[in-house]
Amino acid sequence: MMKIQVFVLLAFLSFTNVTASETTTVKDIKSTDMDTLKLTQEWDKTFPQSDKVEYSKITLHNRYGLTLAADLYKPKNVQGPLADVAVSGPYGAVKEQVSGRYAQTLAERGFLTIAFDPSFYGESGGTPRYLTSPEISTEDFSAAVDYLTTRNDVDAQHIGILGICGWGGFALNAAANDPRIKATVTSTMYDMSRVNANGYFDVMSADDRYNLREQLNAQRTEDYRNGSYELNGGVVDPAPEDAPLFVRQYHDYYKTARGYHRRSPNSNEGISKTSSLAFINMPLLSYIAEIRSAVLLIHGAEAHSRYFSEDAYERLTGDNKELLIIAGANHVDLYDNLDVIPFDKIDEFFKAALKEK
Repeated sequence: MMKIQVFVLLAFLSFTNVTASETTTVKDIKSTDMDTLKLTQEWDKTFPQSDKVEYSKITLHNRYGLTLAADLYKPKNVQGPLADVAVSGPYGAVKEQVSGRYAQTLAERGFLTIAFDPSFYGESGGTPRYLTSPEISTEDFSAAVDYLTTRNDVDAQHIGILGICGWGGFALNAAANDPRIKATVTSTMYDMSRVNANGYFDVMSADDRYNLREQLNAQRTEDYRNGSYELNGGVVDPAPEDAPLFVRQYHDYYKTARGYHRRSPNSNEGISKTSSLAFINMPLLSYIAEIRSAVLLIHGAEAHSRYFSEDAYERLTGDNKELLIIAGANHVDLYDNLDVIPFDKIDEFFKAALKEK
């Protein structure tokens, strides 16, 4: 059976002994050096533009000074502050693919939404390019919340997030750490820590993990010597006949006209090989039992990744959780199959969770 690897980048946590009640003088964040982004102005999505929604390009920044590019979708002819949802994912995709489709559809239903490119790829800033980080990717969701709270047309007390595939795990991690997030939806969620540390279906042994660390750290040596980061090649193309079914399903989305995008790492040369190292030692979902806001997890019954959502659901506590399994659906069906994606349920869930208390 073909060996499948998923890669993400190491993030560093910084610690401070300044308490919330103390003050310290820092450089004004608006005066720090931010990336100046060149944003594509034409509509270059993998889905058609809606005539029910106002569309615009925006930028925002995270706590690391990285500038994120995002698409903003706002329902036409709607007055007053709106409930809002920040969307990202899948892992290795860009906002012109799945997250934009979700964001635009929710805007048609009355939400103000943004779909953002993660730090280091797509139209967002950050170098080296094509890295991912468990901490920074989680931070990107909270940075989106930062931005939304500053808008006059947003109800800052009613912000939700939606994460797809690997970004479902980042969304849960963000919700556990950021009480400003009042509702979280994950669609076809991956736990990126678990899949990197244990392999698919948890078949990796401690010896396998040690061997993987040896390989990846040898790659670090080579990358440092070369002054560049070797990429993992994206979704395999062509897909071998003996490839697992889910690999062929990924190929059918990312490498065909159905979902290919020129800025998508998965559609092209992929993400840094050594990015995987961080997740092995940094479990993302450690504190999801402490989420106090509403959570809806959606997965296809036929998805190879279904166990990620089912296990996360069991770890959530209280009456704030729902698990929706879609009969007959595989992992990639929840990317773009409008007959499968339960937008009615997502709409109902967010409207209930983000209503006035």
